[in-house]
Order: sequence, then structure tokens, then C-alpha cells
Amino acid sequence: MTILLVLFAVVMIGFVVLPFLRRGRGGITQVPAGHPDAADPAGYGFALEEELDVRMPGPDQDLLDVLDLVQRTQDYRGARQLLTGTDATSELRWQRVQAFAGAASLELAARPGGAGESPGGQWLRVWRAEAPKDAGGAAVHAEFLVQQAWRTATRGTDEFRIIMEEAKAACGEAALLAPGDPVPYIVELSVARGLAYERKDFEQVWLKILDRAPAHMGAHLAALHYWCEKWHGSRELAYSFAEAAAARAPRGSLLAAMPLFAVFEHLPEVNLVSGFYQSEVVTKAVHGALHAVHAARPDDPMAAHVRHLLVFFLVRGERWAEAMTQLTHIDGHVGALPWTLSPDPAAEFAVYRALAVAGYEANGGSPATLPR
Repeated sequence: MTILLVLFAVVMIGFVVLPFLRRGRGGITQVPAGHPDAADPAGYGFALEEELDVRMPGPDQDLLDVLDLVQRTQDYRGARQLLTGTDATSELRWQRVQAFAGAASLELAARPGGAGESPGGQWLRVWRAEAPKDAGGAAVHAEFLVQQAWRTATRGTDEFRIIMEEAKAACGEAALLAPGDPVPYIVELSVARGLAYERKDFEQVWLKILDRAPAHMGAHLAALHYWCEKWHGSRELAYSFAEAAAARAPRGSLLAAMPLFAVFEHLPEVNLVSGFYQSEVVTKAVHGALHAVHAARPDDPMAAHVRHLLVFFLVRGERWAEAMTQLTHIDGHVGALPWTLSPDPAAEFAVYRALAVAGYEANGGSPATLPR
């Protein structure tokens, strides 16, 4: 009981005062590891905080192996081969394009070059130079430019606009190299958000995606940002977009979870209503997401994204057993919303996991009773 009281005290402080409520702009303080009141993840087979992988939402060993090879040897050919063998319309290809682009961008940030040193991410430059007609390399380059704009420039500045315009041109080139591939247009959704496309222009890009991959969850999540209140839409437009996607979701599709992402994107800056996470709108969205992950293929790469967000809402809603069930599927990886909005995704995830464990045990749960 002491564990639960301590952790609840931490949460209540966060609910009223701390910037944890400003989703992704802070965090609550975790009970230190080794403290007698700290929840122990090891008893459930969960990974230690320092072992959590912040690079991706779930396992993709082929990607990890190739990323390691490319970064160690600076030879792009492994990345090219992996993308060539990945279905162009699959969620996996989109995630891998993002991962390769992100790796190159982070390498460049760590080693910008100069004073005789080669800049990081040189393998991507060589890839584009040696294989200019390779569709995978073109898509990775376009996504790299998008990530560079968001990571290194300030929105609204000339620098940001110039990089985004370059990314837009790169998207067009990638699309010409692979006419049936939705990925260049998915990348352009982020460009559209950054350059504030008119709605008719955004919808033209969106229709091209629907023609190629109408049930693509990653594309829907990227499009949702445009329709959000903080960008170029409103709460009503975002909810309408998400609910329409859920309504037309084919059997086994994770699109049924879209309303939960819309709710997350419009959480109040400060919430002093303790029952908000048990409210009808949240409960309905959580129910849809739970149904979606239950009906989805076990190997659907987007299921991890949904499960991570479910942990956030289920813990906030004090639905401990359900939160623990989701944790058994995703523990070990934290490269997904909402954790990636935190400066320390692993620590943020660990706080929620500790709360789930404490709440579960306070209600009679134990490692022996947790289904897997």
C-alpha cells in the first residue's frame, strides 16, 4: 500500500502543478531506483530503464542489424537492399524509411563536419550520388530533409522554408522513381504541414496516398497532424478525420484506433478534472483502440504505436490490469508517442510502467496473475 500511496502522490502533484500535464513538455518525478517504495519491473520480466530502446516502437531486428552495419561501415548498400525487399505499400517500409533518415540526421547532428572531419550521414550522400535512380534512397533523402528542417531550423524562418522546399522537390523526385509507392507522398504530408499548404493542395496529396494505400495507418497519423487545432485545422476537423478513418477501417485494421490519437493531440494544457480520463470521449476512443489491437495481425508494425498510447490513457484512467497487458506486448521499446515528446523517453515510460505495476499490485495483481 505504501508503494501505491507514494506513486499516487507523485501523480497528483503532476496533475495539479507540474508541466507533465503539458503533454510532452515535461514529466513527473519518478521514485528513484532502489528506493523501498519503487515498483520493481524485474519481477514481471520488464526491461530496466537503461535497457529501453528509444529508437523504435517495437522490434525490427532486420532493421537494427542493417542500421548497425550501415553506421559501422558507412556503406549504404545494406539499407538499399532492405528497402528493396520491403513491400512499398507496407507500414514497415514507411517505418524503415523514417529510421534510416533519422539515423543519418542524428549522425550529422553529432558530426557536422569541418576541420578535416567528414560530416555524419555521409553514407546517405553516397547512396544518392551512386544510385540516383534508386527509389528507396530518394525516399530516405526526402524524409532526411524533412527531419533536418524540424530538427535544425525554426518554423517560419527562411532557413526552415528553404529546407522544406528542397524536401518538397525531393518528394516529387522520389514519387517519379516509384509511381505506385505511397511513401513519397506520406513524407510530403509533413512538408504540407510545415509549409502550410492550402487545404485543396493538401487534399490532392492525400488523395494520391488513398489511391495507393487507403488503409495505411502511418499515413493517417501523419495527415492527422495537419488537421489538428495546433496546425491548420481544428479539434472538430481532427476528430472528424479520425472518426471517418475508423468508420471505414477494414477488418483487422488499426485505423479503428485513430480517434484515440485525435484525443491525445487535443488534450487540455492543464487538466484539473480527475475524471477526465474516464470521460465518455476518452473511454470510447480507448475502447476503439483496444478493439483495434485485439483484431490486428500480431505482426502489424503499427500495433506497437497504438499500445504505447493505450498505456498512457489506461494508466491515467487507473485501468491497471489493462495497462499491464499492453506493457507485456511493448516493453523494451519506447520510440513512440507519447514518450518521444519527452526529453527522456525511457524515463517517462518507466514512470507510467511503475504506476501500472503499483496499481496492479494494490488491486491484488502479481507476476503470477498477469496473462501473457
